[in-house]
Amino acid sequence: MRILKISAAALAMATAFAMPLSASAQSKAKVLVVMSSAHELPLRDGKSYATGYYLNEFVVPYRKLVEAGYEPVIANPNGDLPVMDVNSNNKMFFGGDEAARASAQQYAQGLAQLKHPKTLAAIAAEGTDGYVGLFIPGGHAPMADLLKDRNLGRILASFHQSGRPTGIICHGPVVLLSALRDPDAFLASMAANDGKANALAAGWSYAGYRLTVFSTGEEQQLEGPSGLGGDVQFYPVNALAEAGAHVDSVANWHGNVVVDRELITGQQPMSAPEFGDVLVRQLNARHH
Repeated sequence: MRILKISAAALAMATAFAMPLSASAQSKAKVLVVMSSAHELPLRDGKSYATGYYLNEFVVPYRKLVEAGYEPVIANPNGDLPVMDVNSNNKMFFGGDEAARASAQQYAQGLAQLKHPKTLAAIAAEGTDGYVGLFIPGGHAPMADLLKDRNLGRILASFHQSGRPTGIICHGPVVLLSALRDPDAFLASMAANDGKANALAAGWSYAGYRLTVFSTGEEQQLEGPSGLGGDVQFYPVNALAEAGAHVDSVANWHGNVVVDRELITGQQPMSAPEFGDVLVRQLNARHH
């Protein structure tokens, strides 16, 4: 019988290659997290509302992504610090749990890359092939800038064409309008209520999709002196329906998550936990 002799050095090298990499050594799949750079939302009659991202809509799904082994990468239009809507820093959005609210706030404050996001222009220029999915949190801020950002429109198109999971919550789904041929003309038509919006949306890539978004009833509850301090330019439900989507809403402030092809949408803050779970599940099914 022939005996094959292996040197100690060769054996050590072979053993090293055979051993699985530790979790920390393995490269994690990246998820692009797109946020707004807006600090206020223009309302009707020259009024405005100080806004930003909603704390639980950002932190709850973000944490779930991290815990599932994904690496979130944050980007926004200006590459600047996204601000939090102070009205979202409330335990009511965490099931009345003050400890959960405080933990979420501390978590957000401790995220170094939140202070220095990439720009959407840089992401659009380099391409999105390095990302397995896309997550966009809500708050009113996306209605001020992301819904007409052409770079985001190109980013969305790349995820849509490849069928990669695209999770968007609350007011966030209005950013799908950035994928229109001329989002500015469409939005001007919606604000003017001139009846031309539907024709301006011809060819929209998300036409026919089922989705949800912050409902008209919920928005109307926030309009007025004790909430926004004025009326929004248009309701997200109406804009997405005019563009060609089928919008599904449930009772105000009840959780609601809708999945259609690669698109995962959540209705409002109360949907955040389920939304995060579904987003992770869709990413796992696609990535693994």
